Amino acid sequence: MTTLLRPGADDLKMIGFYLGKVLLGLGIVMVIPLVVALFAGEWNSATAFLIGASLCVILGAVSDATLATRRPLTWAHGMVIVALAWLLGAVFAAIPMYLSGRFGDPIDALFEAMSALTTTGMSVIHDLDHTPLSDDLYRHLLQFAGGQGIVIVVLSLFAAGGARVATLYAAEARDERILPNFIRTARFIFVVATTFLVIGTTALFLALWAQGFSPGRALYHAINLFFASFDTGGFSPMQASIAYYHSLSVELIVIVLMLAGTLAFGLHFALWRDDPREVLRHLETRTLLLTSSVFLVAVTVGLLRAGTYDTTEALFRKGFFTLMSAVSSTGHQVNAGDIYLSDWGVLAPAAIVGAMAIGGMASSTAGGIKAMRVGIAIKTVVHDIRRVLLPESALVVTTYHAGGKRRVLRDETSRGATTILLLFIVTYLIGAMVGLLYGEYDITQTLFESVSVGSNIGISIGVVGPDMPRGLQLVYIVQMWLGRLEYVAVFAFVGYLIALARGRAKA
Repeated sequence: MTTLLRPGADDLKMIGFYLGKVLLGLGIVMVIPLVVALFAGEWNSATAFLIGASLCVILGAVSDATLATRRPLTWAHGMVIVALAWLLGAVFAAIPMYLSGRFGDPIDALFEAMSALTTTGMSVIHDLDHTPLSDDLYRHLLQFAGGQGIVIVVLSLFAAGGARVATLYAAEARDERILPNFIRTARFIFVVATTFLVIGTTALFLALWAQGFSPGRALYHAINLFFASFDTGGFSPMQASIAYYHSLSVELIVIVLMLAGTLAFGLHFALWRDDPREVLRHLETRTLLLTSSVFLVAVTVGLLRAGTYDTTEALFRKGFFTLMSAVSSTGHQVNAGDIYLSDWGVLAPAAIVGAMAIGGMASSTAGGIKAMRVGIAIKTVVHDIRRVLLPESALVVTTYHAGGKRRVLRDETSRGATTILLLFIVTYLIGAMVGLLYGEYDITQTLFESVSVGSNIGISIGVVGPDMPRGLQLVYIVQMWLGRLEYVAVFAFVGYLIALARGRAKA
């Protein structure tokens, strides 16, 4: 049995250095709502952001001055840094939230921060409809940073070496390198996001202005809706979510932005190169089209059988929109949570749960198991069936299209995809079982909510709220963390802790 080597002081120094960079970047994010709070005269919020930003910047500056290192990152370092960055980032992001007085206790604030950074979109904030502008903007900015990947965001801005970002890029559950240099890849992601920011915000602004919003209010809602939609976060400036706007044009624009957010950045690159064939040939595209079509039929049949909606417009605006919100892992809602229990029957909510479990594409802002893994699992089943049916002497080779080329399905690829798929399913079931232990909810509610939280979706059936049990809230926080990092980085972090406690010192 191989003995684990205990991490040394240099290893911990390196991890601390990069975590300081993340805190510095988070502090810069807090400066934006701080400026808004000062201009809007929201003095309580301004004080909260000043304290939070100061803590992050000071700690970041101290780590930069005392822990700077040129040692190359190993995969172990990268995994630990990413796992800790998302956990530590949520803790520090929660500081101004808690100081704002909009949350009952620190656990509520931590839940909100983790929900924002992981682009889950579940909220436990009190009186959202009357939240100060700066506080609401901050929640949406955290979604934007989390959707792009907080470690990638920070290290790209500070121009860290390409080899270092390469390690962290993979550790942050990014599976696809778009350009040869990882810094250029990360910055291309920002170019895509900025382009959609301009186009999406303008379209939403015009739609809201036509709806009767004042120009200033329309711009504010448009910016926040863009952040929540493109980064598949699902937060909304209003408690009623997208239903608040009562606008078909807003819903259509949001659907486009949600689908753009769930598209892998590699496929965005293909579209920028005017290569739509690459998008259509990609395994994830075909998997999402297949699964979404099946779920759409199930939702439509379920709603018609339940008699919930009887017009094409209602089926589109309520059923189809909710399905797209689930598929893209955004979590925008056009229905009250209890409607899924009381009016939707059984088949339609089950289809939504299935769509939430799968989620969107890998290397996108979406969450869930990911269409790539589901597609590989389907390919694996077909491969095994062919191997059984064909003569023993036959050489069975299965291929799939991804990353701009034809790939051979290998055992390690199938095994990796299946393992992560099973881990997601186990996490969904654990979350559902914990919810049942409280005796306040039935299995439909706890399973629906657990899948939504574990896949970083955000559609709620009514379990998540300011008064939810604190133990269940902590379980959901862990689920969001695990789901966003897709387990590997978290498991590596746990292994690192074990090595730190029990490992053999380096010679």
